[in-house]
Amino acid sequence: MEIIFYHPVFDTPWWINALEKALPGAKVREWKPGDNRPADYALVWHPPVEMLQGRKLKAVFALGAGVDSILSKLKAHPEMLPLSIPLFRLEDTGMGLQMQEYAVSQVLHWFRRFDDYQAQKQESCWQPLPEYQREDFTIGIMGAGVLGSKVAESLLGWGFPVRVWSRSQKAWPGVTSFAGQAQLGAFLSETRVLINLLPNTAETVGIINGALLEQLQDNSYLLNLARGVHVIEDDLLQALDSGKMKGAMLDVFSREPLPTESPLWRHPRVAMTPHIAAVTRPQEAITSIAGTINQLERGEPVTGQVDRERGY
Repeated sequence: MEIIFYHPVFDTPWWINALEKALPGAKVREWKPGDNRPADYALVWHPPVEMLQGRKLKAVFALGAGVDSILSKLKAHPEMLPLSIPLFRLEDTGMGLQMQEYAVSQVLHWFRRFDDYQAQKQESCWQPLPEYQREDFTIGIMGAGVLGSKVAESLLGWGFPVRVWSRSQKAWPGVTSFAGQAQLGAFLSETRVLINLLPNTAETVGIINGALLEQLQDNSYLLNLARGVHVIEDDLLQALDSGKMKGAMLDVFSREPLPTESPLWRHPRVAMTPHIAAVTRPQEAITSIAGTINQLERGEPVTGQVDRERGY
């Protein structure tokens, strides 16, 4: 079995060594420009067109949960990866737990009014504030994939009302489900904390705009853990300045790294992290990929294949 590997920043020798241990008999090599030798599988992140073009592969594995960089290149270079070659993404591999940690910590930060107390600290103000009530602090999650389900599960454990909005109806215990454009308004109308975990598709780009934010409860919050292109940043800033939104926690941005001139850096109600909400855990990713490759070799059913029409 021949495997080619490409990632612009990962420790490639470590990955090659670990993959060969996980797949005895496999030969894994780093792909470099000009390498047109045969391969059975490709493991990639932001791959050059040349790497995949014209290859007769059994499958391609994206080394992360998102595949938008590959799908965007396919629009201009459809020959890069024919539909006959399945594309897989990492479904969890430790990212679910990381998303749970991030979401729960931030929701509790807002629920216990630590943002308000931090603002009071800047004014040298000692003043206990009225507590928020859980029944008034409904969490609305946009996106009901593997990560969305994990985040919903973790927040239910803290007693918050949880609702989810997605393409199709879900039947998750304890979670109120909304589906499709027709039910988006009803989903938003009682949401106090909006958590974005949508995939990056043509339909979701710019979905969190002024019109959507206006439908949320007053003094609401936004937690964006998906993609920066989902949020119209100027609209978010306007909602914060008007008082409609009370705060935002952003892990992703329309441009990364975030330009120094962006007003998001200086806005007092915006907190941010540098796209670290859920990162690929190498050993867990390798275990998952090796397991899927073994299943494919045995002709068994697998999960994690990307529906290219939907974009995830």
